[in-house]
Amino acid sequence: MLYTRHNQLPHARLGVVVAKRFAPRAATRNTIKRVTRELFRNSAMPPVDCVVRLSRAVNSKDGPATTTKLKAELREELGRLFAAQIAAQARSVAAPPPSAP
Repeated sequence: MLYTRHNQLPHARLGVVVAKRFAPRAATRNTIKRVTRELFRNSAMPPVDCVVRLSRAVNSKDGPATTTKLKAELREELGRLFAAQIAAQARSVAAPPPSAP
């Protein structure tokens, strides 16, 4: 889940929330944060504050902590979220402000 709010700074900022109940292993939580930061740095985000939060469990303590499949799914989902945010910001900049009556 991606939450955004416009900021007055010349750059974007990122916050990542990975709850222990959705990713019980520390290695998994660290991987999620690492992949998120990597994609954020490589995206051309407008000046916004972004908070990425997990909305469902990604694995359990039974399986491996991190897998190539998990990383690929994270990259796909986060790439989609960041691209949608960039497109939304581009539309809001291109749209003229409503005129006053």
